[in-house]
Amino acid sequence: MSDKNTMTPMMQQYLKTKEEYRDCILFYRLGDFYEMFFDDAITASRELEITLTGKNCGLEERAPMCGIPFHAVDGYLNKLVSKGYKVAICEQVEDPKTAKGIVKREVIRIVTPGTTLDALALDETKNNYLMSIVYTADRYGISVADITTGVYFVTEVDSAKKLNDEISRYAPSEIICNHSFYVSGIDVEDFRTRLGISVYSLDSWYFDDELCKKALMDHFHMSTLSGLGLDDFDCGVIAAGALLQYLIETQKTSISNLTKLTPYITGKFMLIDSSSRRNLELCETLREKQKRGSLLWVLDKTKTAMGARMLRSFIEQPLIDLEEIEKRQQAISELNQNAIAREEIREYLNPVYDLERLISKISYQSANPRDLIAFKSSLEMLPAIRCLLDDFQGDLLKEIQTDLDPLQDLYELVDQAIMDEPPISVRDGDMIKTGFHEEVDKLRNAKTEGKTWIAQLEAKEREATGIKNLRIKYNKVFGYYLEVTNSYKDLVPEHYMRKQTLANAERYITPELKELEDMILGAEDKLVALEYNLFCEVRDKLGAEIIRIQKTAKAIAALDVFASLSLVAERNNYVCPKMNTKGLIQIKDGRHPVVEKMIDHDMFIANDTLLDNGKNRISIITGPNMAGKSTYMRQTALIVLMAQIGSFVPASSAKIGIVDGSLPV
Repeated sequence: MSDKNTMTPMMQQYLKTKEEYRDCILFYRLGDFYEMFFDDAITASRELEITLTGKNCGLEERAPMCGIPFHAVDGYLNKLVSKGYKVAICEQVEDPKTAKGIVKREVIRIVTPGTTLDALALDETKNNYLMSIVYTADRYGISVADITTGVYFVTEVDSAKKLNDEISRYAPSEIICNHSFYVSGIDVEDFRTRLGISVYSLDSWYFDDELCKKALMDHFHMSTLSGLGLDDFDCGVIAAGALLQYLIETQKTSISNLTKLTPYITGKFMLIDSSSRRNLELCETLREKQKRGSLLWVLDKTKTAMGARMLRSFIEQPLIDLEEIEKRQQAISELNQNAIAREEIREYLNPVYDLERLISKISYQSANPRDLIAFKSSLEMLPAIRCLLDDFQGDLLKEIQTDLDPLQDLYELVDQAIMDEPPISVRDGDMIKTGFHEEVDKLRNAKTEGKTWIAQLEAKEREATGIKNLRIKYNKVFGYYLEVTNSYKDLVPEHYMRKQTLANAERYITPELKELEDMILGAEDKLVALEYNLFCEVRDKLGAEIIRIQKTAKAIAALDVFASLSLVAERNNYVCPKMNTKGLIQIKDGRHPVVEKMIDHDMFIANDTLLDNGKNRISIITGPNMAGKSTYMRQTALIVLMAQIGSFVPASSAKIGIVDGSLPV
């Protein structure tokens, strides 16, 4: 690799691209394959278990090389990214048939653990978070985003412990940070090994104060940061700006689905430290890391991926605001009281696809025709769901109804434009419905009815000219032509243009035949190209309505969550806890929500709990090993946590004083 001048032009182009993306494995498109060379090839062949070969490229020794078929790239790509590698996708950006010299290539996207968009690589019930951390002067600026759903948060904390709690709360797949973070005393290696998080430090320019502010203001079309509510987040602004710039650099496009940056103070939610999260087994079990056996497993009867993700976020971030908790309780109570409407709603929710991730794919222009059909079939359910919400009067369910835009115009656009069973590929044609676009209909007819049109024109010309043996023929050199024998030459009209003279006949062309020829011969290529352009136009029109769609998706997710919590409360005989701010926790016949589901319900012995700020501030629990002491303590904690997400609780009655961490507020 030392002497680039001896290398082939193609390898020189490869090395120039690789120089720009040194921290990535470069997938370099050559024909029908993505090829990797040198160290990338050695790494990829080991991690992907594919054959390592060599290539003559002008050096004394053959360059290590391996490749994967472009049509099977997703599986290989996901495998590398899941192991923490960054992958740069370098595509041919001009047609090899028309290129002069080496085909021009460019990196069109960088895929990292926190920026992958492939549905097959993601758990639909979990957000895939990318976290940006900036360490400055004993403060940590934190920004979190999920580009598959469009959520985008920013906050600040003042200690390493609080930072660890935020990392546990979001469980990001990737962290980007400034160099100072590495010397802040945080155990970065622990994130990688124990938590499986990929951690990358970025160049200092990503964290330039002015660049970060400008990136945010440009993205949100603001002249100041005050409009975003970021006046009190000096450090957080840098984290959010760095994250945004990183996304623009990796996705090579504007990140249009990040429509809102939400600042929050960590004290807005119940503080749960990382060890408590693990030991309470909120979303996964301690040992097997499985959903079954966790609180989420008990409460999750959601019908949509959006609802599943929102319920998970509720459990990870219980509320401490009494009014918000009671609004959630009211929504669940109403759904309990109108179980028939609730079950109808759940039935309509069942066919709804993941609108959040679908609109993200649409905005990143990676959605295919079948994604649009999934989008349409989801929208078809919205009017009925909205209508069913007329039966409810509570604040939260009315808010959901208001936010739930039926998106009828978008449904009609896709319904009119896209075939009901289109191909996956946007380059194969057969996507656009007949009747949507006149030119598509003409080209499609040209493709299928060309022979009929030629026969009709031939008959018409015979009748018009009186030339009984006039024929329309075709060959690859001259295309379509009218052939007239010499005996009828005198009857040829003046508007016939001579194309070729034979010994016993003349060949002619007319404007009408030429138009037919162009339509028939170019119909296939033109049709595929036109359908692609029309598909892109439809996709862009949907992408332009991203704020409306995201708002509706959030409303659907919330409705799904409350319907799920209502169903669980009804099936498991939960009660609505009475919330207070006096520090009183009084639970009558409390049950462990998970344990009672793992064993025969009748075998679980219910327990009472009384805690307050007076004489009952502390309870001493005694008993032999395996008597259930830790189960009882976890049971009380889980009941309190369930109450603060707005859920009903497993007890015959409960009064719950709002708590934050270990102390009542």
